[in-house]
Amino acid sequence: MDIVFVRHGSTLLNEKGIYVGKTDTGISQKGKDDIKKLVKSLDGIKFDNVYSSPLKRAIETTEIIVGKNYTIDARLREIDFGIFEGLSYKDINERYPEESKAWTNDYLNYKVPEGERLNDVFSRVEKFIKDIEGENNTALVVTHGGVIGCALSLVFNSREYFYRFKILHGTINVIGIENNYMYIKGINCMDTNGLI
Repeated sequence: MDIVFVRHGSTLLNEKGIYVGKTDTGISQKGKDDIKKLVKSLDGIKFDNVYSSPLKRAIETTEIIVGKNYTIDARLREIDFGIFEGLSYKDINERYPEESKAWTNDYLNYKVPEGERLNDVFSRVEKFIKDIEGENNTALVVTHGGVIGCALSLVFNSREYFYRFKILHGTINVIGIENNYMYIKGINCMDTNGLI
């Protein structure tokens, strides 16, 4: 099967370098324009199922791509950044130096105050992939950079690769699964030529 992950279109907060996890914001005009361009490259692909994060920016992206025919899955939401939510990396370091240091030193297990651990996101993404694996030949999943980074890392049976991927807004990322073997077919693509 192929899982076609699309990162939602950019938001005004993303464009300012702000950490956006649980903040429920819509996509910007640039984000909408980028997704409209991406639609052409997905045209003609038969998706058995379409899944979306419950957050507004993902739902708006999904509806530009496929209209109203999709399933919301809470496991696809972005990591909850807790007290870091709505801040830039510079602001986080200035306002919360101890928490920032702890997060940097153990990014998988550190639970940001009022937020969640990256390992929690990994667990829900892994369960989501296992749950949809037998139900689809080709699935479209509209979600967030953190979720896609987790999925790509799981290809290597490791959670240590998370920060080795930079997932761009409004791009296609494809994972293939055959006989319980996962592999990456494309990262940050603008079209699906040769991928599916």
